[in-house]
Amino acid sequence: MFTYINQNVLNNLFYILVSIFVFYFMYDHVRFFQKHRRHQHLLMIVCLSVPLVLCMKFPIYIAHDCVHDLRQIPFLIGTLYGGWAVGFPLLVILLLVRFVFYGYNFITVVVYVAMFMITALYSPAFNKLNRKKKLVMSTLLTFFLAILSTFIAIIIADFKVTKSYVIDFILVPPLGILFVVYIIETLKDAIIMRSKLIKVEKMEIASQLAASISHEIRNPLTVVKGFMQLLKAPNLSNESRDKYIDIALGELDRAGLIIDDYLTFAKPAPQKIEKFLVDQELRKVIDMVKPMANMNSVRISDDLVTGYIIGSIQHFHQCFLNLLKNSVEAMPNGGELNIASFICQDKVVIKIQDSGIGMTEEQINRFGEPYFSTKEKGTGLGTMVALKIIETMNGTLDIDSAVNKGTTLTITFSQSNE
Repeated sequence: MFTYINQNVLNNLFYILVSIFVFYFMYDHVRFFQKHRRHQHLLMIVCLSVPLVLCMKFPIYIAHDCVHDLRQIPFLIGTLYGGWAVGFPLLVILLLVRFVFYGYNFITVVVYVAMFMITALYSPAFNKLNRKKKLVMSTLLTFFLAILSTFIAIIIADFKVTKSYVIDFILVPPLGILFVVYIIETLKDAIIMRSKLIKVEKMEIASQLAASISHEIRNPLTVVKGFMQLLKAPNLSNESRDKYIDIALGELDRAGLIIDDYLTFAKPAPQKIEKFLVDQELRKVIDMVKPMANMNSVRISDDLVTGYIIGSIQHFHQCFLNLLKNSVEAMPNGGELNIASFICQDKVVIKIQDSGIGMTEEQINRFGEPYFSTKEKGTGLGTMVALKIIETMNGTLDIDSAVNKGTTLTITFSQSNE
């Protein structure tokens, strides 16, 4: 058998496989061919007519009364997957080119018209099959059509069946169809899986966005709740009352700004970038966290120096509120929280040190991943947002932590001259 599989057989298969890859490349990258089915049919006709012509131009061998090649593979593939709309144009091209190259032959017309009719009728049922059944049925159909064509040729013209004819026309095409259909189904599955993966990623982003909004809104609401509770305290001075109310109102405004930021997530507006004093804004964040710290028996101390950086004040507050809140929550039985800032080589360095439960090496490496948290009911979204804001402001964050010995966060920003 292998003596009959020569270079021309391999060339015929090569023409067919290249046309299949070109079809799926064009379909996957050119949106025009994805809009309507007739556009896909047009692309299929063009891609499959090329190997159909090349197979006839460079046949396996030419006998006096018969030309052997693998033209039936692209012809049957197009008719199986495209039905009448693809099969008929391919039939016309096949017959015209056959007549131009080798002259008119009545047997050729009868054989390929019969192939076309049977394959086109079977096409709707074929396209409903799963991958495994398509492989089996396409192979059996091609083998059946080869046998049928042979009988037609024998009946009409007393055609002589040779050993090479059996190999090249009856046995090789079904194997070729099996291989080509497998490639087609693999490429189709790859495109479908990628499309599904993109949808899953979009859903995951939407899920993270929704959870992140919920998390970020909860922070200012927690601050407001804390100060509302402080307003109940007896013998509260008017000055303290006004201060607590101002902070609570400011947090409600911040909640509104957070909602606006997320609502414009798909088409974000330019952020208000300005130069601001780090120590001044950090003290505002510390004031927001103090009610929560008091409820958790956490003592806050600070040692802040004056330093200027450039960025969004709103985002700066959002970032450090998340980090300080996490530090307080890391000390469920109380402890010490120290916030310090200093200038080092034109850098503003902020250190947040707590005496909490600390983190393992794995937890440090996963710090900032969405939905990963050292807290039992944590989401990890607060640290994710904080890290993103630090990155946006061209800053860096380093973590030094040990289990049951506390955690030190070191955040570094470029200093801006006054």
